[in-house]
Amino acid sequence: MNSEGRLDTPAAGGYVSRQRGGADDGSRMFKSLYARLLALSQSARAPYALAAVAFAESSFFPIPPDVILAPMSLAAPRLAWRYAAIATLASVAGGAVGYAIGALLYDTLGHWLIDFYGYADRMATLKDAYARWGALVILVKGLTPIPYKLVTIVSGLLGYNFATFMALSAVTRGARFFLLAGAFNRFGDPLRVALERYFAFFLAALAAIVAAGFVIAAKVF
Repeated sequence: MNSEGRLDTPAAGGYVSRQRGGADDGSRMFKSLYARLLALSQSARAPYALAAVAFAESSFFPIPPDVILAPMSLAAPRLAWRYAAIATLASVAGGAVGYAIGALLYDTLGHWLIDFYGYADRMATLKDAYARWGALVILVKGLTPIPYKLVTIVSGLLGYNFATFMALSAVTRGARFFLLAGAFNRFGDPLRVALERYFAFFLAALAAIVAAGFVIAAKVF
């Protein structure tokens, strides 16, 4: 403020600069995160990281493997099919663990999870749904944002045929990951450019999808 009570231009400019600096810092943070994720996706450890996340997501982990599958496939579109196969196999294996939690650990971990997700009072409805449309429940929900861990745990808890469950898991998880691989393989370059430019939006959308999946599961599963 000068002697005449007006705001000096340098001060105003400095204020604007600080405001822009905050936005630039956020942009740099997401670019740095994307660069790290891209570096991981191009490393020899990438397939193991993808398998670990896909395995865990089917039994207890909340973050879907897409967050690693996407940059890996965009970094090497020719290998997208291989990555989809890794994600599918690991997800199905993790599904077996989720099934075991429901089938063998209901009195401890299984019961806690069912109660945590608000299904304790809906077991009769779930049993009826599985008795009538068990295969359809597994196939449809394996493709949706609904966390697949809920499908695997409930399947084990209700004693759904294990061999059939594993076969259906392979179909539905394979369909999801291979559809993504096809998109990455076919439209790799434009998708990579879009992901680099809008990585923050991609993360926000992914978080929203995960949250929506839990909400949908609590209401309509």
